[in-house]
Amino acid sequence: MKRGMQGAHLRIAVAGEPYHAFVPNKLPPEPELVFSAEIRRELSKADQMVGRLDGLSTLIRHPDLLISFYIRKEAVLSSQIEGTQSTLTELLLFEIAPETGSEDTHDVSNYVQAMRHGLKRLQEGFPLSLRLIREMHSILLQTGRGSRSTPGEFRTSQNWIGGTRPGDALYVPPPVAQMTTALHSFEDFLHTGASEFQVLVQCALSHVHFETIHPFLDGNGRLGRLLITLLLVAVN
Repeated sequence: MKRGMQGAHLRIAVAGEPYHAFVPNKLPPEPELVFSAEIRRELSKADQMVGRLDGLSTLIRHPDLLISFYIRKEAVLSSQIEGTQSTLTELLLFEIAPETGSEDTHDVSNYVQAMRHGLKRLQEGFPLSLRLIREMHSILLQTGRGSRSTPGEFRTSQNWIGGTRPGDALYVPPPVAQMTTALHSFEDFLHTGASEFQVLVQCALSHVHFETIHPFLDGNGRLGRLLITLLLVAVN
């Protein structure tokens, strides 16, 4: 095992082929984060914009209308990152006539439903947790691409990014045993450790850490982006 400042590389061999899997150190990061003056200024500006948006919601007579269209727009943009070809117009038409939707539109609609479920659970007082993440994942992959990749369940086998197998992959996340430990540490950070950071730093750390663990067979990217929205709601 080789250790670095941010995690450990495990050397593993399967069927005689070696590969390295990465196990991230738990949060908060060590050594402590140190921001340059320029980054601190940009963070301050961004925090102000988040505050303005939060204040705007109190001035609008029906903020749910704003939020509902934000959710749809976010779903379209997030899904496009992974190559899904669907527009906001197609999504709205699909909500009126589901039989007209393409597979891509189904995927975007699932994203909307997963976000709404997460926001509703937070409003009911349910904590941002691994259980909620699994619930949202089961909705995200209920149909379409990834629906056979154990929706709502953390993986029980090794996955990888790029390449055809772990041996030629661009990145190999933690093996299952280390993944389980990392997830519990991640949940502890969400509950007790994240509050020491500015909200946008919380979002960045949590998002990167979740994607590094890559706990699902499919849908990690979309779920990780959903997590950012939930964090913004949970801490405000």
